[in-house]
Amino acid sequence: MMTFEVTIYVTWKNGVLDPQGAAVTESLHKLGYEGVESVSISKMMQVRLTAEKEEVEAQVTEMCEKLLANPVIEDYTFEIEEVISL
Repeated sequence: MMTFEVTIYVTWKNGVLDPQGAAVTESLHKLGYEGVESVSISKMMQVRLTAEKEEVEAQVTEMCEKLLANPVIEDYTFEIEEVISL
């Protein structure tokens, strides 16, 4: 078994409205940042887990599909890094 740090990014699918992002965009325009075209609000999670190297990707995919992301309206990507103990 090995320890891994996983960074998971959950974003809106194309075409899904992001009301929070739209509100932030509007507020930035009111503050004078007219060059801001759009803002998208997403989630980033960090998970530390212990597993066999061959199983990590499947486990993280399952976590995302069952709980961490709503596959109907959200996409997800992740990065896996092995934790090296000294």
